[in-house]
Order: sequence, then C-alpha cells, then structure tokens
Amino acid sequence: MKKILCFFVFTFALYLQAQDRPKLVVGIVVDQMKMEYLYRFNNDFSKDGFKRLMNNGFVFHNVNYNYMPTYTGPGHASIYTGTTPSVHGIVGNEWFSRKLGKDRYCTDDALVKTIGDGTKAEGEMSPKNLLTTTITDELRLATNFKGKVIGMSLKDRGAILPAGHFANWAFWYSKTGAFISSTFYGEKLPEWVTDFNNEKHFMPYITKGWDLLKPVATYDESLADENLYEGKLNGAKPVFPYNLKEMFDKNDAGIIRSTPFGNDLLEEFAKKAIEKEELGKDAITDFLTVSFSSTDYVGHNLGPRSMELQDTYLRLDLTIADFLNYLDKTIGKGNYLIFLTADHAGAENAKFLQDNKYNVTNVEPKEIVKGLKKFSTDTFGEDLVLNYSNFNLFFNKEIIKTKGLELAKVKQAYKEYLMTQDQIKRVYSEEEILGAAGNDFYLNCVAKGYDPSEDGDLVLLDKPGYIEYGATGTSHGTPYSYDTHVPLLFYGWNIPKGETHDHKDITQIAPTLAQKLKITFPNGTESKLLLEVLNK
Repeated sequence: MKKILCFFVFTFALYLQAQDRPKLVVGIVVDQMKMEYLYRFNNDFSKDGFKRLMNNGFVFHNVNYNYMPTYTGPGHASIYTGTTPSVHGIVGNEWFSRKLGKDRYCTDDALVKTIGDGTKAEGEMSPKNLLTTTITDELRLATNFKGKVIGMSLKDRGAILPAGHFANWAFWYSKTGAFISSTFYGEKLPEWVTDFNNEKHFMPYITKGWDLLKPVATYDESLADENLYEGKLNGAKPVFPYNLKEMFDKNDAGIIRSTPFGNDLLEEFAKKAIEKEELGKDAITDFLTVSFSSTDYVGHNLGPRSMELQDTYLRLDLTIADFLNYLDKTIGKGNYLIFLTADHAGAENAKFLQDNKYNVTNVEPKEIVKGLKKFSTDTFGEDLVLNYSNFNLFFNKEIIKTKGLELAKVKQAYKEYLMTQDQIKRVYSEEEILGAAGNDFYLNCVAKGYDPSEDGDLVLLDKPGYIEYGATGTSHGTPYSYDTHVPLLFYGWNIPKGETHDHKDITQIAPTLAQKLKITFPNGTESKLLLEVLNK
C-alpha cells in the first residue's frame, strides 16, 4: 500500500510539473519576414499554417526592433537574450572590430573544429562572441541541464545564437548538402544526423525543380514573373520554372538555400531531431529553435514584390501546417508552446519606388567608400578612413596622430561632408551615441545597437527609402519600420486567443518566456513583458 501511495504521489508531482511548463517550446524565426506578408498573402494561405497560429493563438501586430543595425545575427541574439547589441555584443553579421583592428564574424571561433561533412571554415563556429545568456541558457540552468536545447538553421548564426552557450547541439547547413556542427558541442555528430545526411534529403527537391505552387493568377499581389527589380537566382534568369539540377551541377548543394525547399529540408530535419532526441517526451521542458532562412535568400536576390517570394511564403505556410500537425501527433495538443517571429524585415527595392515617383534610390557601398576616400585626399592629403561597413565609419587614428590632426575636427569635417550626400539623414559621433538620451528616436536606436569596443567613430543614418545595396533585390539594416516591423505569434500551451495593436519591442519575447516558464530572466534583459500572454 505504501509503495502504491508513493507511486501516485510521484506521478502527481510529475503531472503538476508538466502543468507548470510545456513539454516542448519551439521558437520559430522566419528570416527577413515583414508583418505585412501575413496581410498581403493571407487570402492564399491554407487554414492550417499561419492562419491556424493567428486564429487560435495570440497575434502581436505591432512588434518592432528597437535598435540599428537590423541584421540576422543581432536579430536572433536579441530575440533570445531579450536585449540589444549594445549589451549582448552581436553588433552585426560580420563587422570591423575596433578592438581587434580587423573583421570578425558573429559566430567565428578558431578554437573549435568542424564536425560533419562540411568545409573547415563552415564549422569553426560557436556562441563565444555572445556576451549575455539566452532564454535557452536559462532553461538549461533551471532544469539542472536536464532539459534539452537544440538549435538549427540553414545559417550557422541562425542556429548557434538562439541555442545559446549551454545547448546540447546546434546544427547548420553546409554547401555539401549536410547538416554540420562544431566541436564546441561534441566530438562527433549524433548517429541520427549522420544517417540523415547520408540519405541526401536535399536531392529530391533539386531533381524536381521549382515551379509555381498555384496557378499564376494567384500571384496578383506580386509583380510580373520577370521584372527590372529582380536579380539572378544562382546565376539563372529569374523566370519560372527553375531547373535546380542544372544549378546544382554548376554550383553545389548550397543552391537549395535560395529556394523554398531549404525550409522544407529544415522542417524534415527538425522532425527527425524531435524523434531521435526524444524532445518533449518527459515532464522536463525541452527547447527547439528553428530558423527558416530561405525567405531571406529569396528576398535578397529577387525582392519583396517577386512572385518567387510570394511562392516561398505560400510553401512555407504549408510547411508550418505540416509541422504543427506533427507536433500534435508526437507531443500532443496543448503540450507544446510555439512563438513565431522574424530577425528583421526588409525594404522595398529603391529603384521600384523611384520608378513609381518616390525620390529615393539605391547607393552602392563601394561608391560611398570611393567618395570618402576622395574627400580624405582632397581635404587632408591622405586617406584617413580605416574601414566603412555596416553604416560604421572608422578612422585611422595612427595617421591622424602622425599628421598632428585633432580627431574631433576630423570627425566634424567628415560629418559636414557626409551631410552633403543625398542619402544621408544624420551622422552621429561616438560621443553623441554614448551620451544618447532624450527625444531623438533614431539616435536612441543607434545607441542600442552600438558597442564602443567594436563599432565605429561615426555612424551613418540614411534617409527613409534609400538603401545601401545593389539595384536588384532588397536588403535591410535601418531603424525604419520597413526593416523593424515583424510578426509575433504565440500559440499552444497556456496561450489565450487574441490580438493587440499596441507597440511592443522584440526584446520583450525572452523575458516573457522566462515568466511563462517560471525561470530566471536572461541576464542582460530589461525585463519588459508581454502581459497579454501571461494572463492565462
């Protein structure tokens, strides 16, 4: 009798713990997704993908990034740390480091090695450059490292930064067609990953090729199939159908990234991870981070008004529907918690806007550098620019010192020159940024994205609509709403149905999850919460 009673007490304790936390949390990031896509493509979505999340979950319609630069690395880090680049340290995807005096990549780590069938450079990655903890780190700590955390993406930074410092694994896609990792996580890949790679799941997608999912009349929210604002796709003319096998033969398995099938491949891999790692199978909460990158590759190459981008989102909708059905069957309805957001949004193609009578244009970064060099030599007799990238301008202080120049006067001269350029709205000095306070919204955004040990002497802010990019496709990086306004959908375990149009910041996601899971906040967060999903 005593044994039976102990069994029931133990079982009831597990039941209570299961009620306090979901069995599995799934964080989904859609790379370069604008909130507007949920509106524009809504009539063409299925009822079981994005619409299921929106109709049965909680929709935050007005979530924005609260810093500049709005890039993939900083975006993923900010979602999962609940803070901005000025605190978590990921100030770009790659950047010229003031401290090191050279370029660095956000997840570079020369002390680790590639594991799996990838090149040496593809796998020398870890989260060591991330200065704060993530919500995934805090879950590992809260469960005494018993709750599993696995991150995955086609991009290394999209897998590594969300998974945090204490993850069991992070996996990313190699141009060889394999998912790889680094020795930061283990000495060799789990057997199930090796088996998955050996089965070459990418090949059926390549063999089939890419044509429109639906009749061409469906794509009336997009421009014509071939237009002036699209670049090439893996060297091919941007016209359906695409012969992916031909692209593959000329390039490598990396070509799948620039098609919607990169998302499908990642979903297959995510389902295999849930099965083989037994995620969500016990009373201890696990966390899976999934970052869909193909949307970003297609957006950069072909732009936000291309039929290819619309087709990518219609297919992603079906992928998400399939994934939700899989979670229902394997984890159980009500046992998992999902949030879906984006690492940044994206601008309209500037030439498209210009052709429709908006007086903006694209500016090639190399032309900005060329102009800076000419101004330098004309004014000071020598090039004083050490580097210009990511809107950051660095001066060669050794030359400035040797020439007996005052740095403050040099900065002022460059500011005055830059303010004569058509695309420039503001130029902020390091001193202005570090002293940021008050009513300058954009200066505050710059300050939240600025690390004085890494970033430049001056930071440039372009005027709205201008883009530092080529004439085709699109990019992102500014603090304007077209780059900052992203979706945020919560769905599943203890999430009420509803919506709000109140302004929210992307950095509110991680602390909200911490409160929801009853665990410690990530250590850099400002701890501002999304109360709407905490009231159930």
